[in-house]
Amino acid sequence: MGLVGKMIGGALGFAIGGPLGAILGASLGHHVCDRKEGDKNAVRISAGASDNPDVTFFVAAFSMIAKIAKADGRVSEAEIKSIENFMVNDLSLNQASKMIATNIFKAAISSQETFESFAVQFYNQFKDQPQLLEMMIDILARISAADDKISPVEEELILKAANIFNLKNDRYESIISKYIKKTDKYYAVLGCEKTDSLEEVKKRYRKLILEYHPDKIVSKGLPEDFIKFANDKFREIKEAYDIIKKEREASAVKS
Repeated sequence: MGLVGKMIGGALGFAIGGPLGAILGASLGHHVCDRKEGDKNAVRISAGASDNPDVTFFVAAFSMIAKIAKADGRVSEAEIKSIENFMVNDLSLNQASKMIATNIFKAAISSQETFESFAVQFYNQFKDQPQLLEMMIDILARISAADDKISPVEEELILKAANIFNLKNDRYESIISKYIKKTDKYYAVLGCEKTDSLEEVKKRYRKLILEYHPDKIVSKGLPEDFIKFANDKFREIKEAYDIIKKEREASAVKS
C-alpha cells in the first residue's frame, strides 16, 4: 500500500504521536480523529511513540522543510518552487501524495511546534539507522541551497538537526559542502579530501556504496515516495567516485 493509502486508508489505521502526530492530524483534517468503535474511515493518532517509520519520515521531512523555509520570516516564491521541484523531480510524488505533502508543509508553517521538536522525534525513530539520518540532512541542505546558497539562519537549523542526530562533524561538513563548495562537490559526496590517496577514496566509496545500496535502504523502512531520492544518492556516490578516479588516472598519465 502506498503512503497516501497508509495515511487515509481507513481500516488500516496507524499510530503516530508527538509533534509530528499533531502536524499529521492538522494536515489530514477530517480524515483524522480519535478512532471510535465502528468508525472504519478514521485514522488513529495515538499519544504514544510513532510506530510507522515510513509515515514518520514523510511527515518529518516536509515539517522540517517548512520550518527552514520560514526561518527568515517568510516563505519566498523561489523556496516554494524548489519544494515543488523536490516533490516532482526528486520524489516523483503523484498528485495525491503532493497534496498530502503540501498540507503537511502548511500545517507545520503555522504550527507552534519547533524545528527541534520535529528533529528529536525523527531521531528517536531512526537513531539506529544513520543512513536515514544523513539522508534527512541532505534533503534539508538540498532544499536550502535551491538558490545556490545556504543562508546562515538555514544552516543554523540544519546544524541543530545534525547535532540532535549525533552526526559527526566530518559527515555534516561533507554533506553541506556539496552545496556550498561547488568545486569540491565530488570529494564532498564521498566525505574525502583532495589530498587523500586514491586508495583512501576507494575505501570510502566502497563503504558508502554498501550503506546506500537501494536494497539496503528499502529494508530500512524508507517510505516508497523517497526511494527515488535514495536511488539518486546511490548513483551520485558512484558518479563521484568514477569522476575522481578518471581525474586521478589522467593526472598520473600526464605526470
